Amino acid sequence: MISFFKVILIMKIKIEVCAASVQSALTAQLAGAHRVELCSSLELGGITPSASTIERTREILDIEVYVLIRPRPGDFFYSTLEFDVIKRDILFCKNVKTDDGKKVDGVVIGILHKDGQVDVERTKALVELAAPMKVTFHRAFDRAADPFLSLEKIIETGAHRILTSGQFESVFEGRFLLKELVEKAEGRISIMPGAGVNAQNISELAKVIQAKEFHLSGKGEIKSKMTFENPNFDFSENDFFETDLKKIMDTIKMVNG
Repeated sequence: MISFFKVILIMKIKIEVCAASVQSALTAQLAGAHRVELCSSLELGGITPSASTIERTREILDIEVYVLIRPRPGDFFYSTLEFDVIKRDILFCKNVKTDDGKKVDGVVIGILHKDGQVDVERTKALVELAAPMKVTFHRAFDRAADPFLSLEKIIETGAHRILTSGQFESVFEGRFLLKELVEKAEGRISIMPGAGVNAQNISELAKVIQAKEFHLSGKGEIKSKMTFENPNFDFSENDFFETDLKKIMDTIKMVNG
């Protein structure tokens, strides 16, 4: 009888990296990631990246590129004006094409009603607008009122994947609900755990949840190379975060050998 971990090695669990810059996206590819979710402002939970960031990332990457479509930080209950911006950003991604024919592979969205129910009508409209790009319903799912009802509603929209921490702050805390979601989904949609995934816990998470793909940022702090700083400001404000090559490589190695 084939052991669970041997099955994992055979099927090669996919790793998606949340990248907040072109450099982070390139690092994720070099580390062996299968896909990037391109965004900006991770410290705000991620918002839509700039047009040139999308175009340049698609030019230099060979792996799949999904773009986060989120017009602002905060909740996922959007006005008519915000919904129009979301549609325009999706159309922009749909029309991106490099000289060698590469296109954006997918977009990442999430819309709720004010009572925490999934906005099926508008989400379905976005899925149809995005086609043939694929659609991930992001961690708006973790703010939804009922995880199992939300699962069925998202499947109804035609979305291809749900990014979720199992309605907790971290995947490790939500691992048992994630396991149930994978079972309830029955292959109709991919459940992709994300939030707090790293090399230290991914083997245990994979064993419990039995998901086929995981999401992480694997970021590390980059110290500023500036030699001058106005003394009236905190010098540490010049530091920033990028995807850490070793963190991604170690995570992939732990789960896929």
